[in-house]
Amino acid sequence: MNGLFPLVLCAMVSSASATDIFVSTTGNDAQAGSRERPFLTLERARDEVRMLRKRGGAFALRDYTIFVRGGTYTLARTFALGPADASTPGTPLTIAAAPGETVRLSGGISLPPSAFHPVRNADALRRLPAIARAHVVEADLRSLGVNDFGTHRQFGHGLPIVPASMELFWNDSILQLAKYPNTGAILMGPVIDTGSVPRTGDYTNRGGKFSYTDPRHNTWARPHDVWLQGYFHYGFADDKINVAAIDTVRHEITLASPHMYGLGSGENFNEYVALNVFEELDAPGEWFVDAAAGLLFLWPPGELATARIVASILEQPLIAIEEAPECVLRNLIIENGRGMGVYIEGGNHDMLVGCTIRNVGTVGIMIGQGARQTFPTMTADDYTGVAVSRDVGSFHAHSYHNTVWDRNPGRNHIIDHCEIFNTGSGGIILGGGSKKDLIPGKCTVTDCRIHEFSRRNKAGAGGIVIDGCGNRVTHNEIFDGDLQAVIVHGNDHLCEFNHIHHVARNSNDASAWYLGRDPSDQGNIVRWNFFHDVGRPDRKWTMGVYCDDATCGVLIEGNVFYRVASYGTVYSNGGHDIIVRNNLFIEGYGPAYQLKSMWYDFGAYEIPYFFGPKGIYTERLTRSVDIRKPPYSKRYPLLKDWLDLLPDGTTVVGMRPRRNIFDNNVLVNYEETYRLVGKYAQCDFGQNFQTRGDPGFVNAAGLDFGLRDSSVIYKELPQFQRIPFEEIGPRAIH
Repeated sequence: MNGLFPLVLCAMVSSASATDIFVSTTGNDAQAGSRERPFLTLERARDEVRMLRKRGGAFALRDYTIFVRGGTYTLARTFALGPADASTPGTPLTIAAAPGETVRLSGGISLPPSAFHPVRNADALRRLPAIARAHVVEADLRSLGVNDFGTHRQFGHGLPIVPASMELFWNDSILQLAKYPNTGAILMGPVIDTGSVPRTGDYTNRGGKFSYTDPRHNTWARPHDVWLQGYFHYGFADDKINVAAIDTVRHEITLASPHMYGLGSGENFNEYVALNVFEELDAPGEWFVDAAAGLLFLWPPGELATARIVASILEQPLIAIEEAPECVLRNLIIENGRGMGVYIEGGNHDMLVGCTIRNVGTVGIMIGQGARQTFPTMTADDYTGVAVSRDVGSFHAHSYHNTVWDRNPGRNHIIDHCEIFNTGSGGIILGGGSKKDLIPGKCTVTDCRIHEFSRRNKAGAGGIVIDGCGNRVTHNEIFDGDLQAVIVHGNDHLCEFNHIHHVARNSNDASAWYLGRDPSDQGNIVRWNFFHDVGRPDRKWTMGVYCDDATCGVLIEGNVFYRVASYGTVYSNGGHDIIVRNNLFIEGYGPAYQLKSMWYDFGAYEIPYFFGPKGIYTERLTRSVDIRKPPYSKRYPLLKDWLDLLPDGTTVVGMRPRRNIFDNNVLVNYEETYRLVGKYAQCDFGQNFQTRGDPGFVNAAGLDFGLRDSSVIYKELPQFQRIPFEEIGPRAIH
């Protein structure tokens, strides 16, 4: 031992004199952490920085960078940064890929191509479709060290977000669990039994029953393994539910558990797909796990011998930064987990720069806590929960019932030039600041590409979900999502210069930008964004900017909308102080603007639910916050009388829309312009310009809707301000 001591001391002195520490897949944690003698693990490098800073003096005042050399680093547990990594302000800890090298932090296990061979299992050969038998290969997962295949669980509207069961990736692309049909979906037949309806307080936990319309269901040998995912009543409420039984005589499916709203059918969005069906492993890229036998069956989508095949394992976040200010992750690929990619709680000025977060089972990045439901079943109005770290869980339900919930997100965090895609339950959950005290968080998502972000959950799984106060979403591209691109809660958030497209395509009552059900969520701005291809003409209830259920105080300015929405490019349910000005509306599927005075229309029967002594608005505007007292009465003085009674003694001021403005906008090729529905539907329409021709776009065919200086718009609307169209979307990294 005495002979080894000088070597250890030498290593400590060597690393202590440097601000750069190195990690390599060929390193050794007993080495110095230098470029020539790198560490093997991130944990060892992190602990080295902790040790150096603990010395104090000049060591505590340095910036430290952990350079990670190229390769794949398999994470068996969360890589965590915490209070021990807190630094003197202005001395960040950076973990970065070595320049020019590709670094993967993976929550999965690599499966060697040599482990796969032709199917030998007799039962499997019998059940496989004839077309697949010559193509499908099998591997013994247990012999490869994979013993945890995960658990298929129900998830959907009103339920917690849960980690995925095992998923499979091929050369960085996700493969499809055996599914029917391979494209499209199956329309539900007539409902025989709605099942219990938790939304109305029926907690008898009884699955519904409906007729199926496709005889292919008759061929599924083990229906208890089959899961159906779809929209079983409303087009905004998805679910994944296990099949209890298939009656092949009556052509009926009985589900093992209820859907939040009970079953319903008859709409074109009442459709589903069947998952985890071994008999449907009939196309390249499909796979199935026989958990009892521990066998993986795969139809390779390409050359097997050269493929990189990974099975996801880690259910916890791959990276967690908790109460650790000024931590920077740079140019890392974070992938292949069953849960979330990166979790941030507390602290300030943490940054993700140039990172790729992909192929994870829940959310790509979450800033602030999630929640664990304590009520024993799915519910809406009876929800109870507790805040938890490192888990999304019932975040959406808990925040719905606790609108000023301080999720401890920290402040001034930045997500910059990252790409987040192939996530199961949303792209980014962005917290920051205090809604209760109206203190801005100043957290920012900028210049990111966020796409294919609702592979598993649909409802609530936005490209970006924002809450708190005073956060920014700017210069991003958000696309390929089934429901919302941006979901907003809270106050004074800015959404600008974003390119948002191809969302709300396979759902109903969905939109590109959403805010609803809390009139105190004031001061939000939507400006200088380009929205296009939102919704579909055959889905009757899709919106562009959706100000739902008494949303108030939103500025919608300087946006370009092209082929957006069937029910209102801008839509308001009974809102006040919705200002829509200086926007370009081009070829929408429905009206450019619709406002419903909902309490004199479809919402009349819900007035007690919203305005009663224990109503949602009463709770949110007098108990969660008090709109009659500072800081709300000073910041938003127009809101103070919202719950006052009118002279009739029964009507609340907030029931009648007021101070809404639609002014200085341009409408190009709209069949329907405006739609006001219900008594007291109020909007002041100023000077707007409508045209059937091209008003002078730079290149409409190429989706460049910038305006030439000679545009007729500047003549017809002299007050129209130029929209900086060329600045919209992610900018090049410098």
